Amino acid sequence: MNQKELNIYTDGASRGNPGLASIGVYIEDANGNEIQGYKECLGQKTNNEAEYIAICKALSLAMDLGASKVNLYSDSLLCVSQITGKWKIKQDHLRDLCMMIKNKELKFESVKYQHIKREKNKKADALCNEALDEK
Repeated sequence: MNQKELNIYTDGASRGNPGLASIGVYIEDANGNEIQGYKECLGQKTNNEAEYIAICKALSLAMDLGASKVNLYSDSLLCVSQITGKWKIKQDHLRDLCMMIKNKELKFESVKYQHIKREKNKKADALCNEALDEK
């Protein structure tokens, strides 16, 4: 079976918390070549909701691209720690978003999450800001 591995960088932003929110998703192949960028304005959301929604959208895009393995990078320590089970999820709406992500994970051979510093997430961050600036 042909393995298609993708590296995906996600970011969620909110101007105000809650406030006008957006997501950015930047996708590369395993060699670091750009495949696509995605941005979307979400309306009124918290920053944490936007971060979760960005991860959920990233997995949907990876499915559409036929990925079997996903390496997902996020600068949200909260999301990465909660999705990987290191931290408890205390808010119901975030738990619901995490369950959506867990269901999407089943479509892949593997999904690995890694927290990265904000400086390493500039392309996804730029997409978030573009989406907000266009509103």
